[in-house]
Amino acid sequence: MDYAVIFDMDGVIFDSERLVIECWKTVAGKYGIPGIEEVCYQCMGLTYEATEQVYRARYGDAYPYGRYKDEVSRLFHDRYDGGRLPVKPHVREILAYLKGLGVPVALASSTRLASVRLELGDAGLLPYFDVVKGGDDVQRGKPAPDIFLLTARELGVEPGRCYVVEDSPNGIRAAHAADMHPIMVPDLQQPGAEMRSLAEIIVPSLKEAKEYLSEILCV
Repeated sequence: MDYAVIFDMDGVIFDSERLVIECWKTVAGKYGIPGIEEVCYQCMGLTYEATEQVYRARYGDAYPYGRYKDEVSRLFHDRYDGGRLPVKPHVREILAYLKGLGVPVALASSTRLASVRLELGDAGLLPYFDVVKGGDDVQRGKPAPDIFLLTARELGVEPGRCYVVEDSPNGIRAAHAADMHPIMVPDLQQPGAEMRSLAEIIVPSLKEAKEYLSEILCV
């Protein structure tokens, strides 16, 4: 079998995006930073460096992004480390199904690799993945296709045989640019016309994603 499935992490594996926004809102309230939720939405699926650029474009070059981001990270880890980060519905079901079929499975996240491995390990999900990549593994993050192309190379599967499960527009753009098959499972951002044109299919949850993949993988 020469298909592979690549998952994003935040918003797909973990119900984490809304929790990150809550942490940013807490820090923004402390320092009087306006419009933080809107900026958070713009940054979904982006790497640390790309996110910093968005924040500086919104708040100016003097904006101490690193200091605020570190405070947000400490707050997030204090609240959710140790297996407390909620897993999205049907995650274990779809991963176990793919594992049972012998399909190569990978994770390609814009989050830094150390955090990715920590969170997957805490949830007991790390053994399901044959390859795990983070945003610091590539120079260009999503919506560039680099992380997906790197992941496909390490899996030993051609890009055109890879299905990508993503929730964010930037992730769908990256999968499409990699000439892969994007499956969109929306989380906080609902798809518009662009996403409907780029995604191969849009489904409400990983349950329907599993059903869709079963039609392809079991032929």
